[in-house]
Amino acid sequence: MNPSVKTLRPQPPEKGSFPLDHEGECKTAMQLYMGCLKRCRNDNHLCREEAKAYLQCRMDKQLMAKQDFSKLGYHSPDKD
Repeated sequence: MNPSVKTLRPQPPEKGSFPLDHEGECKTAMQLYMGCLKRCRNDNHLCREEAKAYLQCRMDKQLMAKQDFSKLGYHSPDKD
């Protein structure tokens, strides 16, 4: 092995891996979010409620770990 060549080690995602929604359990929420992004020209700030609903669905269906929304960038209205 050439000592001047650096090898890159893959690193896991910060939040870990999560199962894909093979059964389409959150498909409606995902479609609402994607539709919002399309209407809003990919300005995700305008689609925060749709994104939150999608994340909530994933948590409810155990497609991702339950986590407080404040750790996902959502804050209570009185804190904004």
